[in-house]
Amino acid sequence: MNSAVRLPARIGPRTLLITAAVPLTGWAVHAAALHKRLAATRRDPLTGLLRRDTYTASARRLLARHSDNTAVIMIDADRFKAINDSLGHAAGDTVLASIAARLTAWAGPRAAVGRLGGDEFAIALQLNTDRREQRLEQLVRMLHTPVVLDDGRTVDVAASVGAATPDVLGTRDLTRLQRAADAALYDGKHAGRAVLATAAHATVPSVNGRRAGRPGTTAWGQAA
Repeated sequence: MNSAVRLPARIGPRTLLITAAVPLTGWAVHAAALHKRLAATRRDPLTGLLRRDTYTASARRLLARHSDNTAVIMIDADRFKAINDSLGHAAGDTVLASIAARLTAWAGPRAAVGRLGGDEFAIALQLNTDRREQRLEQLVRMLHTPVVLDDGRTVDVAASVGAATPDVLGTRDLTRLQRAADAALYDGKHAGRAVLATAAHATVPSVNGRRAGRPGTTAWGQAA
């Protein structure tokens, strides 16, 4: 008895397609997993925002393409240590994640939104001159909306905001813009308003990107 398996005389296109797809399926799964891992290295695991290096690269691309109507914004959560100390780190994490969600919603999908570390965030985006004041006021209102924790408790939150633009400072260098925005942020610290950097803010000395050297302030811009 002939036990050989008989194959069809002709192999149609559908058969070839199915046969070719089998080994590719494994590669597709592998590629998807690799892409997911690479994406994870670019984003902060708590907030989902861009990590510092990825944010920096994205912000520089935005400045190169749209320097005439871009803004670099620094955001610093107010009294965040007190929230962590009084309510616990889980509550602090919820507050940070809520701030990140608000920044993302405000900035839109084409902006670069990053967590630089701790409770410090940054945004680079297109922001037309005639809408700057209105949009920055909107951002401050969003950041001052209370956060509801998982257990139902409500936490009052706030953040200080400083912004810098190439047309005012005469530069599209991200480091200089962030330094000026940071200096403007500390001019309005706890004031409940955003401060747009002037040329004077660009001359404030800094340590590790934070303002320093101003009489009566520490390296972090807090009262000495």
